[in-house]
Amino acid sequence: MALYLGITAVMPLPRHELLLTFENGERRIFDITPYLSTGIFSALKDESVFRSVHVQFDTIEWSNGADLDPEMLYAESRPDSSILTDAA
Repeated sequence: MALYLGITAVMPLPRHELLLTFENGERRIFDITPYLSTGIFSALKDESVFRSVHVQFDTIEWSNGADLDPEMLYAESRPDSSILTDAA
């Protein structure tokens, strides 16, 4: 059975990546680049629109109304390696 985790925080990073914090405290990096040529997500090429990302309910949303499913964000993101570096 898959575990459903909502997002509690989001921070835009360089190169169209997002630092996502999930409700279990886990931080993961999601790269939005593959979506930038698709429909409503093409507006995120504009840095000001990309940086407008915020938490909406249990996922993320941008000022243009684009949003992504938190389960997909978790599945397609990678662990935040800076946690490992900070602990060393």
